[in-house]
Amino acid sequence: MDLRLLEVATRIAAALERLAPPPPVPLDLGQAEAFVWAPESGRLVPVAVVARVPIGLLQGVAQQKRILLENTERFAAGRTANNALLWGTRGMGKSSLVKAVHAEVNAAHPGRLVLIEIHREDIATLPELLNQLRGQPRRCLILCDDLSFEAQDTDYKALKSVLDGGIEGRPENVLFYATSNRRHLMPRDMIENERSTAINPSEATEEKVSLSDRFGLWIGFHNCDQPTYFAMVEGYAAALGLKIGPEALRAEANEWSVTRGARSGRVAWQFIQDLAGRLG
Repeated sequence: MDLRLLEVATRIAAALERLAPPPPVPLDLGQAEAFVWAPESGRLVPVAVVARVPIGLLQGVAQQKRILLENTERFAAGRTANNALLWGTRGMGKSSLVKAVHAEVNAAHPGRLVLIEIHREDIATLPELLNQLRGQPRRCLILCDDLSFEAQDTDYKALKSVLDGGIEGRPENVLFYATSNRRHLMPRDMIENERSTAINPSEATEEKVSLSDRFGLWIGFHNCDQPTYFAMVEGYAAALGLKIGPEALRAEANEWSVTRGARSGRVAWQFIQDLAGRLG
């Protein structure tokens, strides 16, 4: 009887070992210069090559470039810096600027700064990510692209607590950058609905706009005029070595923007992609 019980107990123990999750892999930020947060596995996935353009090709955003670069350099040097919200017109290089600034700072201080992307739908897991990064030797720049919130969405409350006000606070080695088309990250009708149903309307409005206040830097990106658009196109054409005269380049670029109904850095890049393909 004892032998039979021992055999059953051994089989149960073996089954439990198979069901047990594997031990967590130690976090190694030295694997790459950039990562993507995968909350389902609780891991940072290394990115071999970051999709970005050199900072010198970003035209029409000189002031925004200077402000963000100075803030990021201070952070990489171990000094105090602010979380930043890059807001405004779509296609004007908000996320491109963050990635270009990361490359620029790392070129000046090799290996100092890690870029980590977190997707909008994973914002609720941001505290878990910060717990993993807390105490790491490398400085970590977290980027959330196209951040905004809709009605009935409560994730913004978790983000508010993490950015400023939580008992643990933001880790000293972590900075948070977000891009958005909205300055206050909330649709106006959401704020107005809260105002109309709240006991104290002003308090409801304060609750909604206070998320943006957690960002020490608000960097605006505005509509692109024609000279700036042409400067973008000419900069891209020169960088790719396209064989086309300046007058023809501007004429085709203008026609392209008219068909798209907009002028922006994104439209300029899409035009250059089309032109480069046609020129072989």
